[in-house]
Amino acid sequence: MKIDTSLGNLSDARERARAAEEAGFDGLWTGEVSSDPFLPLAVAAGETSRVDLGTSIAVAFARSPATLAYIANDLQHHSHGRFHLGLGSQIKAHITRRFSMPWYRPAPQMRELVLALRAIWASWYEGVPLRFEGEFYKHTLMTPNFVPPAHEYGPPRVLVAGVGEGMTRVAGEVADGFLCHGFTTSRWIRERTMPALEEGRRRAGLTLDGYDVSCAVFVVTGTDEEIEGRLDGVRGQIAFYASTPAYRAVLELHGWGALGEELTTLSKQGRWEEMGPLIDDDVLDAFAVVATPGDLPARIEERYAGLLTRMWFTPPPSMGRDDAAALVDRLQAI
Repeated sequence: MKIDTSLGNLSDARERARAAEEAGFDGLWTGEVSSDPFLPLAVAAGETSRVDLGTSIAVAFARSPATLAYIANDLQHHSHGRFHLGLGSQIKAHITRRFSMPWYRPAPQMRELVLALRAIWASWYEGVPLRFEGEFYKHTLMTPNFVPPAHEYGPPRVLVAGVGEGMTRVAGEVADGFLCHGFTTSRWIRERTMPALEEGRRRAGLTLDGYDVSCAVFVVTGTDEEIEGRLDGVRGQIAFYASTPAYRAVLELHGWGALGEELTTLSKQGRWEEMGPLIDDDVLDAFAVVATPGDLPARIEERYAGLLTRMWFTPPPSMGRDDAAALVDRLQAI
């Protein structure tokens, strides 16, 4: 299993990229939360030579396929072929009210967006006339002045994030890998994610051979004091995601649907501080791996071996580079 970590923001990217590669991590990822996900990767590409670099995720529906095609192509070239374009749909409120972009049917739109990306890249790399006309996107103009200079690395891998089975099937059909949402459990991956991915691959006449299944696991590790100090924060993170109706099915699989409804009500009332304490030990254990560094590899193997091809986590502040490298090495053996 490949072991990755978060790159962080633009200001920290240079130092964190160097440290992560020296510690033996396989990849560095950025998410689109409160800053741009692509800029830190451009910095990291110039500071590293081995690690994969990817977005987990960039908000797909906040951009056009052409915009994404240019950005991804530049990062693929700059990183010498190490870039992975990870895309997520976000939810309707954020697309329409935060980004002021239209919202359609997310799974069919994501499918079409990835196909549009591939059509644009085919026009650049293979000279195929650009004639993509879908329900949501139309790209029919690509004059020579706007074709990027050719490079040897080709288009990047495209990964799609999802929770629901519809989006997961789309990821299996048109993407090179799947990004599990952090709000997931090993049971959800085993019973819902993997069957949907397999169905998507079958639709494309493919199998899961060579297909990435990645997850940013909630890992709580470090000294006893560090673990204790982080638990309330992790409960709060889980509660925040659990309050989102789009993710309710994960709770319902475990029989916790009523908890999701209660958390949604509290979130709408702005009572955020009351939500974390509702995440009891059973819920915490389903979504997070809480273990000392010595026990962590065994816990990860027990839960995710055979399900994930790569996972990422952030070592605790108390862990020095040598200890982090040793832990990464043990996790990579899974």
